[in-house]
Amino acid sequence: MKFSRKNGTYKTMKTQKTFLTPYPEVNAVLDWMLAEEQAVLGSRFVGLYLHGSLAYGDFNPETSDIDFVVVTDGPLPAEAFTDLKELHTRLFAAGLPGSRKLEGAYIPKDNLRRHDPAHAPIPWLGVDGHFALEPLGSDWIIQRWILREKGIVVAGPPLAELIDPVSADNLREAVRGSLREWWSPPFPSPERFQSDEYQAYAVLTMCRSLYVLEHGRVASKPEAARWALEAFGEPWRELISAAAAWRPEMEFDKLNEALEFILFTLHHTPRIYNETFSQ
Repeated sequence: MKFSRKNGTYKTMKTQKTFLTPYPEVNAVLDWMLAEEQAVLGSRFVGLYLHGSLAYGDFNPETSDIDFVVVTDGPLPAEAFTDLKELHTRLFAAGLPGSRKLEGAYIPKDNLRRHDPAHAPIPWLGVDGHFALEPLGSDWIIQRWILREKGIVVAGPPLAELIDPVSADNLREAVRGSLREWWSPPFPSPERFQSDEYQAYAVLTMCRSLYVLEHGRVASKPEAARWALEAFGEPWRELISAAAAWRPEMEFDKLNEALEFILFTLHHTPRIYNETFSQ
C-alpha cells in the first residue's frame, strides 16, 4: 500500500515489502512510517523498532496497540517535531488499517541507553492521534527491558547496542514507581475507570506488575494473567479471567473489583501502600 499525497487516500501500488509480522495491516503501516520518517528525519533517523504485544507474539488485532519507538540521533528541532506531527495527523485521518492503533515515542539514542528522570520530554504519539512532548516516566525502564530483550528491528542497528542491560532490581523499582505514579489513590484522570476497556487494562497491568515484583523480569499481559490465576486464585480468578478475555464488543463493568485488585497489588508493595494510606 502506498499513501497518495495528492488526495490523502491509500491505494495499491506495489507488493507489500515488510513481512516482519503476520498482520498485513501492521506491515502496511510500518512500510509507510519507515519511508515517511526517514524522509522527515534524514540523517537524524537511527532506527524504527517494535515492542509490546507484537514483540511478545501475542498481538490481538482487536485490542492490541502497535507499540513503536523511533530512535533519533540527538534531540529533534522544532521543525522536525512539526513535520512529524503533520505526518501522524495525515496517517491517522487517512484510514489505513492499523493507523489508529499506533502508540510510540521518538527518543534520542542517548536517552534510550539508560533512564534518567532529568531527560527532556520527547515527542510521543497516543492511539487517539494526540502528538505532543511528554516526559519518560519510570515505566520506560520496563519498556527499555522489553525493547532490549524482545524488541523487533524494523530498521536500524540491534537494540542491544543501543540500550544498557536493565537489572531485576531496576525493573522492580520501575514497577514500584509506576504503581506510585499511576495506580495509587487518588488516581490521575479517575474518569478513565468508567471505561470497560480501562478496567480490563488495569487488571492486566496489576497482573504484570505482580509478576515483575515476583520474578524480576517482564511478561506479556496474557502471560502474567495466566501466572496470576495460578499464583493468587480466589477471589480474583473470575476478574482476571474476564480481563484476559475482554474484547471491544464485550461488557466488563467490574469497577469495584478492579479497584480492589489494585489495592491488593499495592499490599504487595508495602512501601507504596504505607506511603498511600498512612496519610
